[in-house]
Amino acid sequence: MSSLYLKLMSVIENHITPLAGAVGQQKYVTSIRDGFILALPFMIVGSFMLVFIFPPFAPDTHWGFARAWLQFSLDHRESLMLPYNFSMGIMTIFISVGVAASLARHHALDPLTSGMLSLMGFLLIAAPLKDDHISVAYFSGQGIFTALLVAIYTTELYAFFRRHNITIRLPPEVPTGVARSFEILIPVLAVVLTLHPLNLFIESQLGMIIPEAIMSLVKPLVAASDTLPAILLSVLVCQILWFAGIHGALIVTGIMNPFWMANLSVNQAAMAAGSVIPHIYVQGFWDHYLLIGGVGSTLPLALLLMRSKAVHLRTIGRMGVVPGLFNINEPILFGAPVIMNPLFFIPFVLVPMINATLAWFALDLGWVARVVSLTPWTTPAPIGASWAANWAFSPVIMCLICMGTAIIMYYPFFKAFEKQLLAQESSDASAPAVVGQSETA
Repeated sequence: MSSLYLKLMSVIENHITPLAGAVGQQKYVTSIRDGFILALPFMIVGSFMLVFIFPPFAPDTHWGFARAWLQFSLDHRESLMLPYNFSMGIMTIFISVGVAASLARHHALDPLTSGMLSLMGFLLIAAPLKDDHISVAYFSGQGIFTALLVAIYTTELYAFFRRHNITIRLPPEVPTGVARSFEILIPVLAVVLTLHPLNLFIESQLGMIIPEAIMSLVKPLVAASDTLPAILLSVLVCQILWFAGIHGALIVTGIMNPFWMANLSVNQAAMAAGSVIPHIYVQGFWDHYLLIGGVGSTLPLALLLMRSKAVHLRTIGRMGVVPGLFNINEPILFGAPVIMNPLFFIPFVLVPMINATLAWFALDLGWVARVVSLTPWTTPAPIGASWAANWAFSPVIMCLICMGTAIIMYYPFFKAFEKQLLAQESSDASAPAVVGQSETA
């Protein structure tokens, strides 16, 4: 076992860690991740509005309060949907600006200017005008991949012109704001002269605009992202990287966020239409079933540590249980420690994978309600899971089952580690006495 562990750690350190480090620092990955983080507050608030628009009551309920709420929602549906439509409903606008602004920092460009340039480029190809009306079909999840590509294209084009000094320069006497406006003229013109003709050409040849063509291309990837193998692979990568000391969740979420948001948008549209919720693997699934207490689902481990006979583990458990309730588990990961601890490698990797499998089948069979809202990742798991599923109760049961599974799997490895520490504590306690006896002799 020790030899196998050493070989595995050698592979991780020599091959996986350098590759993960390169991916994690890649400018497009970090820009996409930061762009989503910038858009996150708007999307969380928009998702929260769904709770009020679609209250968790059966249509045939006889409870007076529930009947009044449902009727109020029906009578004022258009007004209540407005905050949602201008947050989650236009998520691609926030993402487009956020990704471009983040990427601009890698090129030492003005983030605001880059964000506005990206927004113009996105609207140019994703908001066709017909009968004096702008289509907003691609402002939600359907246009998310277009927003990412346009943000990268427009910012890189802007950086190209800046690197080669292709700009309109005005005399030093001209105010800075005016000079900056003229500097961006050529990139704006270049974006218009490239994206707009390209969009018209694709529409004439394929009968679809760029966002529609992009969605057709990535449709197999989006479908594949909502499968059990995709979940297990993403969890495995995250856990192995974290065990090696690399923040694997940042890498995985940076890659998966576009797929999660596209699927979440479809789920929300299905709920608004009163149809079956189609997708399982969205961010709420990741946060509230696989990361209970943080990466590795370590909140149950913290509860075990609190009752440990070893002073060190008991202290770490007491320190880590409160942050763990809010999915912050660095005190447990580095204090116990779990990271780079061979005794905890197996449960640290397998616990979230087994919970992922259990939760997947429970949702797939219709036993547990599916995610329709975006929640803060710091929300305690049972509360967050219920909130994400429009306050259904079944996700709470699923979270408790996942916690029970984690306790069962962590327990034997925790006891083995505790036994080691107790032996060490006993040895440390007896060492001074032995020294004292030898000195007396």
